[in-house]
Amino acid sequence: MDSTFRTPDTSSVVVGLDGSDAARSAALWAAEEAVHRNRPLHLVYGADTDGRALFMSVETIERVRVNGRKLLDDIAKAVSDGHPGLRVTTEFSRANAVISLHRAGALHGTVVVGSRGLGGFNALMLGSVGLDVAASAMTPVIIVRGTDVTEETGTVLVAVRDEHDLLYARYAAREAELRKGRLRLLHVWNVMQSVGEVVSMLDGVGEIAGVHEAALRALTEVVREEFPDLEVLADAEKSVSVAGVLVEASRHADLLVMGGRRIPGSLGIGRNLGRVTHSVLHHAHCPVLLIPRTGSDFGSRS
Repeated sequence: MDSTFRTPDTSSVVVGLDGSDAARSAALWAAEEAVHRNRPLHLVYGADTDGRALFMSVETIERVRVNGRKLLDDIAKAVSDGHPGLRVTTEFSRANAVISLHRAGALHGTVVVGSRGLGGFNALMLGSVGLDVAASAMTPVIIVRGTDVTEETGTVLVAVRDEHDLLYARYAAREAELRKGRLRLLHVWNVMQSVGEVVSMLDGVGEIAGVHEAALRALTEVVREEFPDLEVLADAEKSVSVAGVLVEASRHADLLVMGGRRIPGSLGIGRNLGRVTHSVLHHAHCPVLLIPRTGSDFGSRS
C-alpha cells in the first residue's frame, strides 16, 4: 500500500475521496465528525491502478498518482484550515476504493463516503462505490447525504424494532451525547407483514400494535436508564412502507442510525443491506450511519 504520510490509527474517521463535489463535502463533514469524536481524520484515495495496470500506460498511471496526491493535499489543507487542531493523515492507495476504505477502516475505524448522483432524480441516488462499501462493511459506515439542504436539528434518529437492536440504540445514544443533542427511537412496523406473521395469535391490528409498542417501551426504558442525562424520545408507527417513514423522519434529524440486515448470509445485494436499508441509503435527507451486524446480532428474523 502506497501512503503519502502514514497509515491511520484504528480509531480514525476514514473518508474516501474521488475528486467529486460530493466526496469533498463528505470530507468536510467527516472533519466535523472527527472533532466530535476527538479522533484523527484519515483521507483515502483509492486509485485502482493495480486492478487496471494491464490497460493503462506507465504515463497514465503516473498521471493518476500525481493527480490523486494533489487532491489529497488540497483536501487535507482545506480541512486543516477549518480545524487547526485536527490531526489529518492521507493515503494514496493503488487498490480500488472499496478495498482501500475497508483496509483503512481496520477493526475499529468509522468509514465515511459521499453520496453521488448524475443529476435530476438520479441525484438522490447513492453512488456505486458508496453502496458497495456499505454492503460489504465490517465496521461502521456513514453515508453523507442532505447536509447542503437541511438545518441541524439536534436529533439523532435510530431505527429500532426490539431488544435485538439495543446495541444500535446505544451507539446512537453515544452519537447524540457527542452532539449534545437528543435521541429519537423510531419503531416502524409494516401492517401487512405483521398481520401475516401473527394473525393466528392476535385478533386485530390494535393488538398487533400493542405488541410493537411494548417492545419499544422495553427498549426505551433500558436506554433511558443507561443514559440518564440524555433526552430520549420514542415513537412507534405503522405503515405499508417502513422505508418511506424512515426517509421522511430523516428530514428532521442530523444523523440516522441503522443496523445491518437481520438475515445472515450473502444473498441479495450485500450482507448488510436488506430492502429497507437499501432504500433509505438512496433517499435519506440526512447522513446515515450503518452499523454492520455480527454473528451474535442475528437474533431474530428480518
